This record gives sequence, structure tokens and C-alpha cells, in this order.
Amino acid sequence: MASLEYWLWLSSVPVSPKARLALIERYGDAKAAFFAPAGEFKSLPGVSTREAALLEARDMSGVNGVLSACREQELQIISMQDAAYPNRLRNIYAPPVVLYVKGSLPLVDENALIAVIGTRKASPYGVKMGKELAWQISRDGGIVVSLLTNGVDAAAAESALLAGGSCVGVLGTPHECEHGYLAKQVAARGALVSEYPPGIEPLRSFFRERNRLAAGLSVGVVVVEAPEKSGTRLFANEAAEQGKEIFAVPGNADAENSAGTLALLKEGAKLVTTGWEVLNEFEALYPDKLRHGREQYPAEEDAPETPTTAPAAAKKAIDKPEGKGYIDLAEQLSGLTEDQLKIVTAIDRSASHIDDIIEATGLPTAKVLAQLTILEIKGYIRREAGRRIALNIAKK
Repeated sequence: MASLEYWLWLSSVPVSPKARLALIERYGDAKAAFFAPAGEFKSLPGVSTREAALLEARDMSGVNGVLSACREQELQIISMQDAAYPNRLRNIYAPPVVLYVKGSLPLVDENALIAVIGTRKASPYGVKMGKELAWQISRDGGIVVSLLTNGVDAAAAESALLAGGSCVGVLGTPHECEHGYLAKQVAARGALVSEYPPGIEPLRSFFRERNRLAAGLSVGVVVVEAPEKSGTRLFANEAAEQGKEIFAVPGNADAENSAGTLALLKEGAKLVTTGWEVLNEFEALYPDKLRHGREQYPAEEDAPETPTTAPAAAKKAIDKPEGKGYIDLAEQLSGLTEDQLKIVTAIDRSASHIDDIIEATGLPTAKVLAQLTILEIKGYIRREAGRRIALNIAKK
């Protein structure tokens, strides 16, 4: 606590990432910065007069509140001095001094994290390509990074989870401001990351700042679909400035959503149409993690929809004969994993409460919740009132 409280102080002061980094570069760590001689902050390059005044206040009154909120929200606090802080991030411009993580952050420096991004107003083609690329990247050993926004980003995150992989979602707000259904699933199967402590007031600048964090965690960025002037292009520019590999998916030459990706290709981005074409660039760096052709992306008719809010009722993605009320048990259960079979078996003929399913299976809560989401999207189950789960297959 003695050292952590100073990192939380520095993370909570409403100044720019550049100003925070100026203190770390000058004094070495947050504690030394806190006890620096009065009046020195205003002389540091990158620190404005307003920011120097805020830092000089050395206000620790909110630190205990941040700690309490982190415990309540089950957030891990990772400061720049911690071994868990990714070295990959240390090398970017103005790295976050603290990361607030919900879920389990993968070993970033030992894996190929790939940001899959695109416009919020994605076309059906953009959503399809985002899903396919994320699925293939996950199945071939990569980890998808997503901003979790509607369109390509959300489609990529959902598909990565459905592939059985992990996903790192990067927020542009404190954690308590993110209530999306997809974010909860990402936290259960991967990690949600923010550089903003609980209780801080969100600013518009946060969404631009998170680009550097998401790009910094990644070794490469895939731009699936982007207009010429868009946030996606700004992300790609940030990643390029960090020296990351930039990939782009080709689209129709006359489509507005392809203008940005085609421009990137002209500027030297690598043209890709599959996930392995991306990961192949990093195979030599991660030979024990990446492997081509583990599993193909499902056919279009079986491809999952991408929910951004909790669905009222699951849309069945598996075709069934006309007039048949349930998915046939013998035909469908062969496609389930061992954990999914345990969950299906634990559900009563009518319906079962989620807590009863967790108890009956003996599986971790996070795993059950994640698998229920997959089963729901695939059409095996449906959610009912009172946190109850019902089967869409006939038990015999």
C-alpha cells in the first residue's frame, strides 16, 4: 500500500498522459514524484501551468475511494513498477502509469495480440470479415484486441470468444461506465483494460487516448473497414507511429467504408483476407504459440450473430426442419465441448436457475457464464425471467 497509493494518486490527477510520464522520467516513480520539491513540476517539459498546479496540490483524499472501488468492482491494479506491467507498453509514447484490469490479462509480451478494428457503421461485408479474421486469429493462437464498439470491433470480439479464444477489450472510460453485455463476456474469458481509475469523470479525450493503449498492447493492427476520415484511421495512424505492423482488408473501390482501407494499402499496409496472413508475420517471434489451420471459420449460415446488448431471446443459428419445436438432441449434442455438455445436462426439462447450474456442474462461475453465452448464441438454450435458463433441445 505504501507505494501503491502514490501510483493511484498520479493516475487520478486529471492531467494528460504526457504530463504523468514527465514526472516518472524526472523522478523515477510515483512516490519520488509526490515528494519532489515544491514548485518543480512547472519546469518539467510536457507539463502545462494548469497541470503543474493540479499536481502540486498533492491531493491524496481520493486514493482510499479508488482502492475501495477497485475491490468492489474486482479490478486488478497494475502500476508501471509491477512485473505484470507489459514491457510492450513501456515502449510507447506516454504509457499509462496504471492499468485497471477486470478479468485475466494474458502474458502480453509472450503472445501475438492483434487489434481487429473498423467502423461502427460497418456493412454486412465488414462485419463478416471482422468475424472471420478474429475467429481465425484466435484459432491459430493469436489474441484479439478490441475497442468493443459497435460494428467491426464488437463482431471481432464476439467471434474471438466463440472460437474458444481470449480477447482483450480496451475501454475509453473507467470500468463502472461500461455496462455492455459483450464487455462482461470479454471480462469473463479475457480481460477488460482501462487506464482510468474508478470515479474519475470521463472526458472526450479518453477515447483518443485509448487508441495508443490498444495499439501498444498489440503487435499488429488489422483494419477491416474504414471511411477515409474516421476514428479507425486515427487508430491506424497511432499504431503506425508506434511502429506496429498495419494490415488492411480490401473492399469495393467505390464504397465509402473502403476508402480508408484502400488508402492504407496505398500507403504500405499489408493486404490480408485471412487471419493466418496476419499471424504469419509473427510466427518466427512466437513459434510455440502460433499454428496454421487449427479449425476453419464456420459456414455463413452457421456464423454467430454479434450481440451488443443482452438478447431477450436467443436467435437460433442452427437450421431445423419446418415445424420441429426443438433442435434434435442426437443431431446436435455431438458438436458440444465437455463443459458445454455438463451445462446442458444440468438444466432441467423446464428451466434451471443459473446458480443451480453452476452448483450442479462444479465449474467456475466465469466459465459457466461464458459457455452459456456461446450456447445461447448457437441456439441450444434461451434465457428466461429470474435468471433462469431453458433448453432449446429435447431431453430424452
